Amino acid sequence: MFKTAITCLLAIATSFFFLLLSPPPKSFYHSLYISSSLSDNVSISHHLKILTRRPHVAGSEANAEAAAYVLSVFTSCCIIKAHIASYGVSLTYPVSRPPPEPPITFSLRKEVYEGDPYADVADQVLPTFHGYARSGTVTGPVVYVNYGRVEDYLTLKEMGVNLTGSIVLARYGQIYRGDIVHNAFEAGAAGALIFTDRKDYGGGGSDAKWFPDDKWMPPSGVQVGSVYDGAGDPTTPGWASVEGCERLSNEEVEKAGNVPLIPSLPISAKDGETIIGSIEGHMAHEDWQGDEYSPIYKVGPGPGVVNLSYTGEYVIATIQNVIGIITGPEEPDRFVILGNHRDAWTFGAVDPNSATAALLEASSLLYLPYRLPKDWKNCRKKGGILALCNWDAEEYRLIGSTEWVEENREMLAWRVVAYLNVDTAVYGPGFQASATPQLDELLKQAAQQVQDPDNSSQTIYDAWVGSSNFAVIERLGGGGSDYAAFVQHIGVPAADISFGTGYPVYHSMYDNFVWMEKFGDPMFQRHVAVFGVLLALRLADEEFLPFNYLSYAFELQKSAKDLENEVSDKGISLLPLFKSIEELAKAATKIDNEKKAIENTKGWASTWKKDHSKLRELNDRLMMAE
Repeated sequence: MFKTAITCLLAIATSFFFLLLSPPPKSFYHSLYISSSLSDNVSISHHLKILTRRPHVAGSEANAEAAAYVLSVFTSCCIIKAHIASYGVSLTYPVSRPPPEPPITFSLRKEVYEGDPYADVADQVLPTFHGYARSGTVTGPVVYVNYGRVEDYLTLKEMGVNLTGSIVLARYGQIYRGDIVHNAFEAGAAGALIFTDRKDYGGGGSDAKWFPDDKWMPPSGVQVGSVYDGAGDPTTPGWASVEGCERLSNEEVEKAGNVPLIPSLPISAKDGETIIGSIEGHMAHEDWQGDEYSPIYKVGPGPGVVNLSYTGEYVIATIQNVIGIITGPEEPDRFVILGNHRDAWTFGAVDPNSATAALLEASSLLYLPYRLPKDWKNCRKKGGILALCNWDAEEYRLIGSTEWVEENREMLAWRVVAYLNVDTAVYGPGFQASATPQLDELLKQAAQQVQDPDNSSQTIYDAWVGSSNFAVIERLGGGGSDYAAFVQHIGVPAADISFGTGYPVYHSMYDNFVWMEKFGDPMFQRHVAVFGVLLALRLADEEFLPFNYLSYAFELQKSAKDLENEVSDKGISLLPLFKSIEELAKAATKIDNEKKAIENTKGWASTWKKDHSKLRELNDRLMMAE
């Protein structure tokens, strides 16, 4: 079942799509890293350099040109049904930030370093801002709030600090920036500033080096990003932003509660430390302090006063998802989706175009059979549909993927086998995976089949087991990337993989090709390794979908037990929940036994292929369970 283009594509696709394929011989995996017959790090590097030549924020001309490049690669690879799915969505851009008049004026400008190969396009980087930030001018005494978490505000309350009418200064990390602004509003603040503390992003210490000499964020570096906490176009919640559609007004969007109600701005470590120096009051706790060379952090309020002024505009901008469809003759109503976004706040070499470059390499492999190993020559003759999706406006809050799901909700809910996402293929070393639980064992098996790009004497799984997270597969419960609409809106099994996790120049103008080439993946071998993981997955080539719902039940039991421990003193009974999980475990055992009974029957394959409806019915039960 699901043999084909899906099989090949997945097998070949890149750091993102785990289509559980029957693994080729071990010798094949070895050859993946000693030749370019399957995946080509030079080709990936070339794609990445083209994609990141200019800043390409969603809705910009540069991002439309990047979309055209992705489409041209799909088309040149004979993906006949490649097309662009456009939507008109509400995005925000900075208009002005009038300079204040007090003794210290912050330029809020990111500095070009000597020898910067992107200096000629640096003026195309948008001024520092938060997507969907509220416009306004507010003035107030500064209060330092650490990471701006709920527990940080409780600590300030215990210290007797009054935040009413203040401008909070928070440092990036720990929680989503939109939550930082929301928590500030709930605490009574008039505005919020968020800085990249050098303790977390700048390497720390007086002798610290930063980009381009080291991987760390320069003192003038600023992390931008969205502060909207919904998903999709905020003016069309629950329906697609197609031409002529109904829209909420900006006032109605504000009432919905997903956009901030106070102004905010991101600032640099240098500006943040200057403001810190203006704050007196209680000494901040030890774990709230910066590094040993930073000024002493106090919490305030004041006496330093900040005038925060920001003007933005809402624009109905055109975004472009690039979709490539590969169809096989068998089961054309079932397909697997491989997804990655293209838009970036600036150059986006790590986030997201390391994965876009890998996606383009995958597309070329599918229709260049001479590059495929002998055992894979015929893998494109059968199967359902494989969709390669390059999303737009993810950075504004998952807009391109959400609008596409909203437009095609009914079809996708009944036809998609799995969604495989790679937001960012490579941050650095160390394999990372997140998934819905029925894919856990498959991901671990795949990692055992692929050579570690940083140590040829072991597999990715060996390195994973030896790491601090010991083959931990995280969950997809948050709205961190484009899997959200698939998992949370229509219930599709999904996975997301990468090498590495965070990186210091995140969402800054220093996330460019030079940073990737020097620090992220100098030989582009981690990009290539993603191919190997995909190759080891067997989803598309199995007669029965290899979903393991016993592992799903185990995960739910563990989480329910944790919850029970938390509410044990509140008189809450979780017996109905445990009973439901037990029923799921019984159903999972039953369907596993059905599969085993069929496979142990002589001649079952030919019999079931003749009566395709039985095979189809069992796979549908597995597919729809999520």
